[in-house]
Amino acid sequence: MKLYNTLTKKKEEFVPLQEGKVTMYVCGPTVYNFIHIGNARPMIVFDTARRYMEYKGYEVNYVSNFTDVDDKIIKKSIEEGVSAEEVSERYIKECKKDMADMNVKPATTHPQATQEIDGMIAMIETLIEKGYAYAVDGTVYFRTRKFEEYGKLSHKNLDDLRSGNRSLLVSGEDQKEDPLDFVLWKPKKEGEPFWVSPWGEGRPGWHIECSVMAKKYLGEEIDIHAGGEDLIFPHHENEIAQSECCNGKIFARYWLHNGFLNIDNRKMSKSLGNFFTVREIGEQYDLQVLRFFMLSAHYRSPINFSREIMESSKSALERIVTAVSNLTHLEQEAAADTLTEAEEKLLAEIPSYRKKFEDAMDDDLNTADAISAIFELVKFANTNANDASSKAFAAALKKEIVALSDVLGLIVERKEENLDAEIEKMIEERQAARKARDFKRADEIRDKLLAQGIILEDTREGVKWKRA
Repeated sequence: MKLYNTLTKKKEEFVPLQEGKVTMYVCGPTVYNFIHIGNARPMIVFDTARRYMEYKGYEVNYVSNFTDVDDKIIKKSIEEGVSAEEVSERYIKECKKDMADMNVKPATTHPQATQEIDGMIAMIETLIEKGYAYAVDGTVYFRTRKFEEYGKLSHKNLDDLRSGNRSLLVSGEDQKEDPLDFVLWKPKKEGEPFWVSPWGEGRPGWHIECSVMAKKYLGEEIDIHAGGEDLIFPHHENEIAQSECCNGKIFARYWLHNGFLNIDNRKMSKSLGNFFTVREIGEQYDLQVLRFFMLSAHYRSPINFSREIMESSKSALERIVTAVSNLTHLEQEAAADTLTEAEEKLLAEIPSYRKKFEDAMDDDLNTADAISAIFELVKFANTNANDASSKAFAAALKKEIVALSDVLGLIVERKEENLDAEIEKMIEERQAARKARDFKRADEIRDKLLAQGIILEDTREGVKWKRA
């Protein structure tokens, strides 16, 4: 299995620190509002990476944090007249709901920054003791230039940063030994939440939390650190500096970053009016469609969101779901139980589709090509499974499609749904009207069911239905 490592800018064979086990840290959201679809991409992408590693037999310790102390959370709490904790806890619950609806598995651990303050203070104290950090009037700064490898992840030069990049030149620059030094701890402001520290009452800088939580829940050295491309600099760069200076070890072996998400070929922005939350998308589409859309492009490529592409994703996913539904029907209605000789020969071709799927995923998690392999299998099933197929043949094809889709977190098997008695009666009445050639009445019933969100499909296997 090869992964593209942002650190080395090349694909590398994945070899975990401990055989059979993977330690993986993924930067989570700041919880001050509903998550947006930009947040959803890394959640879906790296959940899929985790699923594939588990499919390959690895035991994965997967940690993803919630940043629950931040200027945006504080601003929201002031606007609403409630505590920052109330705001963050509310949106952590909402985030977990959206993640479940996207079929993102819960992390092994979901640490919260506010619950790890003691660890942050301890790490900052170690950095001060080692000479990598210093305190000035209640603020603690990291000596960026003292870490000689600073810039190795983003491939940026410190002198270039000083002359051309203002992103690190924050307020309080006159207190710093060097304008590029960044904040580890800052003093409280009026009305803000705070914690007691050796440097006075205050709260941690953003970057320190992930260094501390990765160390506590995964160890001083981890296999994979992942997140959005926008986090490479300065967040992940600063994490490396803090962790490696504190622990004296390489922080993460492999750095994975997903590409940006655009809306109708423009950057997502509230000011442009093209900002969408996952919850808003979920009101218009099953969030399995959003997941399919996210996986239909390679995770490192930029991806463009539009209504047209979502409709296309919906139709594509429906092709897989329909194929599985048809196989379920054939399995239930099959006259023969056991495989015929011809079916055995056909099933011998299935491993080739699985190999295509695995080859794609082994090549830096190429989900787009993995989905193509599933569609090839769907075409194979549609071509070869029919009313004459055995129960075993239909079941084997369905099992393979469902299993490979599940690796991608795609739910393609519809569970049996019980229509209420009234709807069942209407379907029976429509069938009777068709039999009596009263097509006007049959159409009326069909339209009435459609208004209730029930779509009928007349197939050669009989009447089937699905929810709109």
